[in-house]
Amino acid sequence: MSNVFSVDGAQQNSATTVSFGERFQSSEQFDHIFREGMALVERTASYLDGPGRKEAKNLNGAAGVLYATESMRLTTRLLDLASWLLIRRALREGEITEEEAQKKRRRVKLQAFGRPSHVKGYSDLPNGLKGLIEESFALHDRISQLDRAMSKPEEIDALSGPAANPVAQQVGLLERAFATKLS
Repeated sequence: MSNVFSVDGAQQNSATTVSFGERFQSSEQFDHIFREGMALVERTASYLDGPGRKEAKNLNGAAGVLYATESMRLTTRLLDLASWLLIRRALREGEITEEEAQKKRRRVKLQAFGRPSHVKGYSDLPNGLKGLIEESFALHDRISQLDRAMSKPEEIDALSGPAANPVAQQVGLLERAFATKLS
């Protein structure tokens, strides 16, 4: 007797693979994250064009440079997150094919730049900017986790890019080079 069950709980005689990505993209949870992400993009733009611009003018020296740096990093992070959300929505709506979505997704870098809270002078930044930075990292973490869960293993390898530890990669190359010479 088989112990394979379908999504609705009924026992089946053959295995059925359920795509998390397809189910998630058509769920209310995706719609919620999409709205949340787009709202964060809008709030950030409003802040940086309005109150943030005024607050930045009051910052001196290093704090002004840090404000400019962190606002650019925030904007870049949010553009990448919005791109990911828009690609997934376009795929769900049938506006693009799976192949087109993969090609577009490879151009989106969900890089987690270091969190700036430990950077000297971060506490001097306006609370509005710090709040938006923290919200963007929280959204980034959720989307990165979803992206890994929704991607096939070979896509994850292609998207991860260079090894996380280039020194370990070089040591591995040296070990392989010397191992072939010793054999």
